[in-house]
Amino acid sequence: MMTQKNARRLLLFALWTLWICTPNSCAQESNGNPPSPLRLRILSYNIHHGEGTDGVIDLQRIAKVILAQTPDLVALQEVDHRTARTDRVYQTEELKSLTKMYGLFARQIDYEGGEYGQAILSRNPISKLQIHTLPGSPARERRMAAEVECTFDGVTIRFASTHLHHARDDLRLEQANALKKLQTGESPPILIAGDLNAVPDSATIKTLSETWVPTTNASMFTFPSKEPKRQLDYVLVPKGWRLVEARVIDESIASDHRPLLVLVEKELANLPVP
Repeated sequence: MMTQKNARRLLLFALWTLWICTPNSCAQESNGNPPSPLRLRILSYNIHHGEGTDGVIDLQRIAKVILAQTPDLVALQEVDHRTARTDRVYQTEELKSLTKMYGLFARQIDYEGGEYGQAILSRNPISKLQIHTLPGSPARERRMAAEVECTFDGVTIRFASTHLHHARDDLRLEQANALKKLQTGESPPILIAGDLNAVPDSATIKTLSETWVPTTNASMFTFPSKEPKRQLDYVLVPKGWRLVEARVIDESIASDHRPLLVLVEKELANLPVP
């Protein structure tokens, strides 16, 4: 016959088992699934070489906007590198220092004794910078996509910043088709963010949507920052990623574009692990 003391011990053991074996932990032990999906906070921001709508060049102001969003990855367009107009400042290095993030600059063109292009910031170390030249006339500036690799939760992520042609629909469409070639089955999926200079119902966005999922809707205006009337800035994720949140940051002074922040996720079991 079970004594009262033994019954109490059995009850305490049962309660202890329930406490340590939550549904998530037991499922992880039984089938080896990761505890949660990979989540990434991605910010796309055309910083207008740090010059705000007040005419002041202020990288500290740009850095504060970035830091307030606690991003994992940041795609920056219109970044100067030691040009005359921005006092020979290496803007990528300055933003790295101010945000305490890793970062790389990608040259687009030579400009005013220095260089002009794009930059990528990351919460985790960056490797393998590649510059993909895009088709089109370089009469104003050569267009390109800057691609890097980063690792989050043990998973390799390819991430690119791009800035498509500002005026010609035909060139933007050529550039969109060139970007699609970056997404191959032989490599980890690539996420792209940037100033696409195209509205949501344009041929450019429709073409890119054949390969990626735009993470915004037609009412998320990013330009001009004072009184936004158009969406020009996007984050594109591979099919299979899920949008958790997307919002335009209410910042009208730091640049002529408003930054776009998205939170996306993907089950780790469905991602390539290096």
